[in-house]
Amino acid sequence: MATTQHQRAPGGGQPPGPPVRVPFPVVDEVARHCAQDAEPSTVHIEIHLPGRVDEERLRSAFAAALARHPRALMRERPRGPLARRYEWELTEHPDTDPVSFPPCAPGALERARAGALDRAPALTASPPLRLDVVREPDREGCVLLFTVHHTALDGPACLRLAATAAEIYSDSPAPPSPAPARPDAAPLPRQARTPALARPAQVTPGSPGPAPVPGNAMLLAELPVPRRESGAPYTVNDQLMVATALTVSDWNRAQGAPGADRRPLRITMPVDDRTRGPEMPIGNGTRLVEVGFAAAELTPGTDVAALLRTTAERTRALKAQPRPQLGHGAGLLTVPLLPVAARAALTRGLRVAAGPWTSTTLLSNIGRIPYPLDFGDAGRATAVWFSAPARMPRGLTFTTASTGGRLHLALRWSRTLLGERDGARLLDLFTRHLAATSSEAI
Repeated sequence: MATTQHQRAPGGGQPPGPPVRVPFPVVDEVARHCAQDAEPSTVHIEIHLPGRVDEERLRSAFAAALARHPRALMRERPRGPLARRYEWELTEHPDTDPVSFPPCAPGALERARAGALDRAPALTASPPLRLDVVREPDREGCVLLFTVHHTALDGPACLRLAATAAEIYSDSPAPPSPAPARPDAAPLPRQARTPALARPAQVTPGSPGPAPVPGNAMLLAELPVPRRESGAPYTVNDQLMVATALTVSDWNRAQGAPGADRRPLRITMPVDDRTRGPEMPIGNGTRLVEVGFAAAELTPGTDVAALLRTTAERTRALKAQPRPQLGHGAGLLTVPLLPVAARAALTRGLRVAAGPWTSTTLLSNIGRIPYPLDFGDAGRATAVWFSAPARMPRGLTFTTASTGGRLHLALRWSRTLLGERDGARLLDLFTRHLAATSSEAI
């Protein structure tokens, strides 16, 4: 049984004091208000290793990593009906062991992936994540599969925990991680010329089946990183953004969506300005911006080179502009003037009402993995996949990371919106449009 804050200290001394309390930040509170069992808000991360880790060494290394990043050791504090805040309690030790080794069996990875989408870790037990070490008889190596409750942590924060665990496991401290690139201050972005309050296009429903099961489905792919000419004014992130916009536009057009050639697209893009070193703040640290595209920019035969340059201007300016994580309106929803139960009902109601104005989709590009993720005799990571929640009304997310010169894409969607064949079709479209952004195709 894990040691708790209220047990007697070793050696008969006085027990430690009460746990430290931390009010929920704005991002955590809004996510907590909108939590629902039908579509759990989880981040899935899987790290593929060429060898197999030792069970006891990995458990010890991950426990030590949590101790080095104590902000991850949190649980939701119980509250009364009139409480005006959600609060985290920071614990000295995990309430439960987050590491498990499922039996080595055929299909173990698919079952672990399904569990990452269908079952969120409990917020009432520290830490709000789990790590399954997956092995299959016909597969060399192993997969470290993390499931993270997005109310508490985001993908980059969990990856920092994994990197620290790798350093401890291999007993080889990693070299300093480069700071994320921060563009110089820039003028406001040259967004698509559409009215500010214009309703964006939504992803048109596909064929989820006669009785779709609630929750998310996912498709993973490994693709080549699109080439760029030296000195190109755009980044790989801009290439991914253009490919995403063209994919959704083509999909909607093929589905015969009303207004597909008139409504603009808006793509949510997380921006992470945190350092990647051991001092990286743990929690939900990204801010969300929206990149707009006019319908006229996404017609068949569009000038991809021109669209890449325009998109680069928009993303560069958006990254440079200071902005609260969820925008200015979200902070008003979390002012503790009313009990959290009343604020939760208001937030959920506003979320439903604002559904038609929700962005079209989300593209989360982690970029090149900044850590070696070297697990000693188990080897270095050969692939890292992330997937972000794809809850309705958005219902579709694209998440990318690159390792070893390869792009690892996770396409994740709501099963009430799309079916398996729809996901495969969207992947085909994305693959084709991403290749069209390569310098060899322009």
